[in-house]
Amino acid sequence: MVCVHCGAKTHVINSRLQTRGNQVWRRRECLSCRAVFTTEEAALYEAAWLVQGPDDALEPFWRDKLMISLYNSLGHRQTALKDAAALTDTVIKKLILQVESGKLWSGTIAQVAQVALNRFDKAASVYYQARHQA
Repeated sequence: MVCVHCGAKTHVINSRLQTRGNQVWRRRECLSCRAVFTTEEAALYEAAWLVQGPDDALEPFWRDKLMISLYNSLGHRQTALKDAAALTDTVIKKLILQVESGKLWSGTIAQVAQVALNRFDKAASVYYQARHQA
């Protein structure tokens, strides 16, 4: 990685696994200007996972699509955006265990999201279930 200040090479001086969100936090130092900055490294599920729909068509997994569907279900809550972001991370963490050869079935995504919503907010769960049949 290059320095965000001068563009020179950097090295990692500290690194920690973030359990929530499957990310790695890194503190980097520039070899030239000695600036120190933080980065977060996360998997690009869009490039790694394919979702198989009911018609057997394959499309990339879109984290944003999942978050929007959860957000729409949580629309009645004042903290809908924050809650949807946290639930999206939770659902993805559960989906990691369901992926087979880089593929997910769309029904699996709906089912995992449904369970997470049911534990968090029953009304949102009912709303989600009405729009996403697992």
